[in-house]
Order: sequence, then C-alpha cells, then structure tokens
Amino acid sequence: MLEGRRILVTGAARGLGRAIAEACAAQGAQLVLADIDSAGVQATAEALGARAETVDLGDPDSIEALGEALGEAGALHGLINCAALATNVGGMGFEDIELELWDRVQRINVRGTWLMTRACAPLLRASGSGRVVNVASDTALWGAPKLLSYTASKGAVMAMTRSLARELGPDRVGVTCIAPGILTTESTEYVPEARHRLYQDGSAVGGPQSAEDVAGTAAFLVSEAALTLTGQVLPVNNGYVFVT
Repeated sequence: MLEGRRILVTGAARGLGRAIAEACAAQGAQLVLADIDSAGVQATAEALGARAETVDLGDPDSIEALGEALGEAGALHGLINCAALATNVGGMGFEDIELELWDRVQRINVRGTWLMTRACAPLLRASGSGRVVNVASDTALWGAPKLLSYTASKGAVMAMTRSLARELGPDRVGVTCIAPGILTTESTEYVPEARHRLYQDGSAVGGPQSAEDVAGTAAFLVSEAALTLTGQVLPVNNGYVFVT
C-alpha cells in the first residue's frame, strides 16, 4: 500500500514510533526516521534499511535543518508526528506542576509538531498526495487526572489537526490524528499499575494494548487511500473511549 511513498516518522528510536516505522516498512515505504536519540534511531534505521536523522523538537533550528535535508533528497509523501515528551510528566495535580515542566511539554509536543509540519509542508504539497498523521492521546478525550500538561498538549495537537486539514486540504494533503490509550512501551513504564488496569478493564476489547496494535492504523493514514478521513481524530484505544 505504501510502495513508492517516502515517509518521515519522528520519534522512531523506540516504542510507538519504531512500531509505526516497522509497519510502514512492511508495506513498502521508503523511510526517513528521526529522533533526538541519535544512536537509537540509527539502530532502527539500520534494521529497516531506512535513513536516519537526528532532530530536537525543542529546537526550531534543528527542525528547519531536517526540513532542508529532506528537500535535498526528493519528494515526501507522508509525515508521522510521533515524537513527544511523555515520560515522567504526570502523577501530580494541576496545582503542583512546575512552570518549567509545563513549558517544556508544550514546547516539544505542541510547538514541535507545528514546526515539523511547517518544515515538511512544501514537500508534502509538491508530492500531490501528502499525508500528515499526528499522534495525540485519548487522555485529551476523557480528561485524565494528574496529567494536565501532557493532556493539554495532546488536546492542542487534536485542534491543530483540524485547522491544518482545512489549510492543506486544497493541496490534497490530508491531515489526521490518532489518539491511542496507554500502550505497553518504555514511555509508560512509570504509569501506576492501577491506571493500566483501568484501561484494560474498561476497554471494549479488554487487555493490554501494544504499540503494534496502533501502528497499522498510522500506516494506513499515510496511504493515498486515506484522504477522505482528513481532519478526523481516531481513538485507537481498544474501545476505551468512543467519539461521535
């Protein structure tokens, strides 16, 4: 489904980003993988026969440099904004969040997603069938407590998805968003067992959700077939949250 399509996946060194990269590779995509973890993303790229790039979503110059490097290499058909700050940002009430933590989460998760999309937009437009997939979280759909900085950032990503879909739609660039629940990855190891159990017992499917359970949806959304879904936020969470 993705043969001949060049896809950039951020946050690809581990966890969900790596699983998404693997799903896209299995469908024949030509991959560019980016992460702040240079060694990790290089290992993923070598395993998948992809190109590795280092990027810091908190640094606008780093993002701009990646966009320029991509432009020198040819067309870009898809961008999957998976990179985000998720580890050790929760567990405290909204009154106890430090300003530095709040600002860092918004800088990386919100501003970084915007700047990465902006850097790639000319290439996505030029491809004639560009796709952007933003990775949010279903915490912004049900209002997870003691996780406000992260939840707010992912709610912003959902809102950006809808506005970007309007702005990029005339150029046949589709923009969608997936909102996973708690996954069994490195980034959720710090989450209390009670919260994991809440998801597993409360979802329609039941049981834990792996990164691989989500990755196939992301791979479909960067395909040419997904344009009519533009602007949609899809809770890919085993049926823990339904939206209408």
